Formats: sequence, structure tokens, C-alpha cells
Amino acid sequence: MAQTETKTAENRPRVYGNFRTPTSKGLAGLSTAGTVLLIGGVVGGIMLMMLNLWLVALGFEAVILTLIVLSMQKNKHGRTLIERIMRRAGWANARYSGATVYRAGPVSRVPGSTTKLPGISVRSKITEHVDGYDRPFALLQVPQKGHFTVVLASEPDGGGMVDQDHINRWVDRWSHWLGMLTDEPGLTAASVTIETAPDSGYRLARKIEARMSDEAPQFARDVINETVQMLPTGATVTRAYIAVTFKAAIRTGSRVRNAAEVANDLATRLPNLTLSLTDTGAGVAEPLGAQQLCEVIRVAYDPAEAILFDRAHAAGKAPELDWTEVGPQAADTFWDCYHHNGSWSKSWAMSVPPRSTVQANVLQAMIAPNPELVRKRITLLYRPLDPARAAQLVEADVNTATFNASSRNRATARDTRETRAAQATAAEEADGAGLLNFGMIVTATVRTQAELDEAEAIVENLGVSARIRLEKAYGAQDSTFAAGLPLGLVIPEHLALPTTVRNAL
Repeated sequence: MAQTETKTAENRPRVYGNFRTPTSKGLAGLSTAGTVLLIGGVVGGIMLMMLNLWLVALGFEAVILTLIVLSMQKNKHGRTLIERIMRRAGWANARYSGATVYRAGPVSRVPGSTTKLPGISVRSKITEHVDGYDRPFALLQVPQKGHFTVVLASEPDGGGMVDQDHINRWVDRWSHWLGMLTDEPGLTAASVTIETAPDSGYRLARKIEARMSDEAPQFARDVINETVQMLPTGATVTRAYIAVTFKAAIRTGSRVRNAAEVANDLATRLPNLTLSLTDTGAGVAEPLGAQQLCEVIRVAYDPAEAILFDRAHAAGKAPELDWTEVGPQAADTFWDCYHHNGSWSKSWAMSVPPRSTVQANVLQAMIAPNPELVRKRITLLYRPLDPARAAQLVEADVNTATFNASSRNRATARDTRETRAAQATAAEEADGAGLLNFGMIVTATVRTQAELDEAEAIVENLGVSARIRLEKAYGAQDSTFAAGLPLGLVIPEHLALPTTVRNAL
């Protein structure tokens, strides 16, 4: 009887949660910056009054009070009014400087008359190497930050006809794989991109033709050929990419390695990284070569070329692309959308994670193909934290949650929940669990600008079904589009305002 109860419990859907948003200490609901501003305003006002500068003190206190009020006005995404004003100012500056318009190609001002990637990826370089399994892999370098990225392609196992016990094991193995990233020397970020797009049919035809026997009966050949011609109609293809980003310096203060040294190091580590993904439901994972990665990025910026690449591969004529040719010939960034090579895209970023517990299939509807969208990408961004730093962060989070709850006359239910969640996270970290910062980017691509409104409604409804609050990347559509690609870009390290300052606002 005991064994039967244990088996039943294992087959039940598990729930996951306790997602924590970093917070800062502050008085009366203010952030750290707001609290410092309040104390500074009081001290500064008293000093001015002691000097008999009453009018100056009154004006000074009025400015301080205005800034405090602006910092307390938050929208549903947790953005203060000051942050929104700064975003508008940054967008106005980008438009004035011409940074929202990109033109490449023979008649452009781009050096070499090439079609390089725009924005923060413009200086990126790519080289190809061979790992311990004799598999070629592309090494993408972002020299301004000293980052090197390897992109893995996988064919995820579907969840259909899979029992709950097997799904639970997949989730366990995936959590172990993410936890393993915190112990990888020099690893700074990882991302998982699930892309859905219409299937041209050439890929299926090429696979069937390669496996069809010459001795097969004519009737069987006719049935297979007819199926190949009819099946791609309205069908979609789902691809998964895992980008793993490493630093040129393994640790702070150590020697900065060049591309060849990083490639030699990763050549011995890639087999273990790909092999450990097998039990996570990701299927067989293999590193992408330079040409394969060039095609993936080129098609993202120009979806119309996908059928050309599929047709060329079906004819046995693999195209040869250089990394300086994968960007768009023309791109225009607008406040809430992105126009690139005749296609229109809109990107969202997760502003609030699920506040309640969720099951393993919470993202199933969001990841599933949608016939109304030309292309859809869901990218999960992970930033593993060093175990030593993670211990300090969880303890500081507990102290912050306790302080915020005790600073009120009467603690709210949300304060109590935040304190309990912070204590649970600290306990799990003490038991050896890894700690990661994570985020999500959703990008939808359509053919015409008129289809953007429908795409927006579809994506936001999917966000609600996944219990995730999505915020349109206002004023940063081009960089958010690039961050959603399997390029391994670590966006926080490219921002002018440091992370510690942004968290304090």
C-alpha cells in the first residue's frame, strides 16, 4: 500500500514557484535611492535654514519632494515615473543622433560596404573550431566586453504521450543543468531560444529522399511523395538554440585569453555540456558551425530568405555566408516596433515573473506555433551567480524583506509573503541549490505593419495564460530584438547605468 501511494504521488503534476524580484531597503516604501534622497533633503534643508537662506531652502525642499513623489509613482510593471522619463529622454536623444536608422550595403556608409549586424553586435567576430567529439563549433566574440559565445542546436522532445513522471524527471535534470552552470569556470550567461516558423517543406523532402530505399514498391513511394507534398501546407517548424557565454578572463584579475585559448578550453568542455542536456528533454544537442549560425541570424533579420536557404540545401548547394553579411540592409527602430528588411517585429520583456506557483507546462501555449505570426521567438535569459556571491545575496534579500516589513506600522500580506519567500530561497541555497537571475524576451515578426496589432494581442494573451507580465520594450526594440537572438549578448553589461544603481532606483 505504501509503494502504491508513493507512485501516485510521483505521477502528480508538481508545482514550481518562489520567484524573487531583487528589492532594496527603504523607508516608508521608498527605494534605497529614494531613502537617501529623503535624508539628504532633510539634512540639506536644515543646513540652508541655519544659514538664513529660507527661499533657497524652500526651493530645495520642493525639488526634493518632487523627485520623491516621482520615484513613488510606479506602473503595473514596477517602473517609476523617473525611469519612464529617463527612457523618453534616451529615446529622444537616439532619434536626434540618428541611432534609430540603420543602412548597410554597397551604397551605405558602413565600412567595407557590408551588411554587418547593427547596434551592440556590430563589432562581433566569429571563428570556427573543433571540439573533443570532432564537431565544428562557431565561437562568437564580442570584443568590447571580452565575451565568447557557443551556440548549441537541439531537437526538443515533445510533451505529447509522455507520462507525468517522465516530465518531472526532465524538469529535475534541467534544474541540475542550470545549477551546474554556476560551477562552470568563466561562464557568465546562458540563454534558451525557442523559435517557431512556417515550414517550407524542403527540409522534410530532403530527409525523406535521403532515407527512401531504391527497392521500395512504387505504391509506397507514391504515398510517401504525396505525403511530402501535402504535409508542409500550413505546417510549422520548431527550433531550439542554447547559447552559452564565457568571459575571456576566467576570474577577476586573471589573464585575458584570446579566441584560440578560449576555443581550446571550450573544446574539452563542450562534450560534457551537450551530453548533460540529453536527459533534460532537450534531445540531442550539437554545436552550430559558423555557416549554420550565419544562416540563423540572417533569416531572423530577413525571414523571406528562409525558403531560399532551404531550397539551396535541398539542391545540395549550401550557401556560403560571411559574418559581415548576416545583418539587415535596412532597419528602422520605432518607439514600439522594429522594421527590418521588409518585415516588422515587436519585442516584449518579462517585467513580473509568476507570483504564484506554476506547473511544468506553464509555457506550453506560449511556445506553441501560431499560424498568425511569421516567426515567434521565446528566449529565456539566465545569469548564474557565483556560489559565494549567491550566499551573500540571499542573506541580504532576507534582511531587506524583513526590514521592509518591519518598517511599516502594520505588515501587509505581501510583506509577509516576500519575507517567507526570501527565507525559503536562503534555505534552498544553503542546501546547495544554485542561484540564477533570469528573464524572458518575446519577439513576434509579421509581414506588414498592419498585422502588428493582431500580433500584439496574441502575444499579450499568451503572457496572461503563462501568468507572466510582459512589457513592450519601448524605445529599445532593436536591442531587445538582438537580445532575443542566440547571440549570447549580456544586455546588462552593455548599459550605461550600472546594475547596482538601477536596482537602487
